[in-house]
Amino acid sequence: MFEWNSWIGTLVAIAIALVANVIVAIVVRTVVSGAKEESRWVRALVVKLHPRIQLLVAIIAFWVAAGLTAPAEYEWWPALSHIFGIAVVLAGAWLLSGLATFGIERLMGRYSVAGEGVPEVRRMRTQLIVIRRLANVLIAIIALGVVLFSFPEVRAVGTSVLASAGIVSLIAGLAAQSTLGNLIAGIQLAFSNAIRVGDVVVVEGEWGTVGEITLSYVVIYIWDERRLVLPCTYFVNQPYESWTRNSAKIMGTVYMDVDWRVPVKDVRAKFMEFIEGSELWDKRAGGMVVTDAVGGYVNIRFLVSALDSDKLWTLRCQVREEMVTWLQETHPDALPATRVLLPEASPRDE
Repeated sequence: MFEWNSWIGTLVAIAIALVANVIVAIVVRTVVSGAKEESRWVRALVVKLHPRIQLLVAIIAFWVAAGLTAPAEYEWWPALSHIFGIAVVLAGAWLLSGLATFGIERLMGRYSVAGEGVPEVRRMRTQLIVIRRLANVLIAIIALGVVLFSFPEVRAVGTSVLASAGIVSLIAGLAAQSTLGNLIAGIQLAFSNAIRVGDVVVVEGEWGTVGEITLSYVVIYIWDERRLVLPCTYFVNQPYESWTRNSAKIMGTVYMDVDWRVPVKDVRAKFMEFIEGSELWDKRAGGMVVTDAVGGYVNIRFLVSALDSDKLWTLRCQVREEMVTWLQETHPDALPATRVLLPEASPRDE
């Protein structure tokens, strides 16, 4: 008669668990591959969670196989069983994290990247990103707490901590003031709509785009590919410019110093002709005015508008280049000039 309480029985039980695990995986893949087109999300869910589910099932199967066979007879089995329990908790947390991430990413898919120019889309994507990270952090903390409290020694320490909760809370609050402040500020930024991923901002004199918002810091993607990393509390306590608060549309100016002999009407006509033929101009605002005339120069201002800051920057550069070139070719006398008046020589100086 076959002895299950032997080591051979343990090996047979583990082999049966492995075969069953493989059979279940094959059946699931077969069912998913034959699913209809409308059930693509089920296929994506299985592909994402399949390794996590297999790991969890394998650990449980090994645990059960060892507990029903020879290892359960030995004095070291409680310690091994404890290790299996910890592994199950960690694998389960990994599975829950993947499930939460998949669900939130499905919601984020409804707010496509193509609609990043819409403030509402950026707001929802920012909030979902923060929720995803917060969910993963909470799952990790709960799993770690369960693992720690599975040790009797830690449970005893936990009871002592609860008995002196007032003192411990005060010490922890003082020690983690900065960390907790950043955590609260990160959640506040996500749900107060103060900044969103994709917003164009000017921070610390740097122009860039909000690329990441985490629970502790914000990453600004500078236009020259540098990265400015700031704590979340900065955006709660310090002023900053937002160019896309309500809309990505923006206006900008180009200033030029020219000579007093500049033909103002001709310059205005040439400027309007140029921007009307430009694909970057959104036709909301456009004009030229003389803003100053002191110090031997005439200062003129060109006003343009565009759908976003990138297009505005390019349009401003094109306006500057076009007008400078046109003045050089058609009205060189309108270029800035410095005049020096020499006094007439007196007969005594001759």
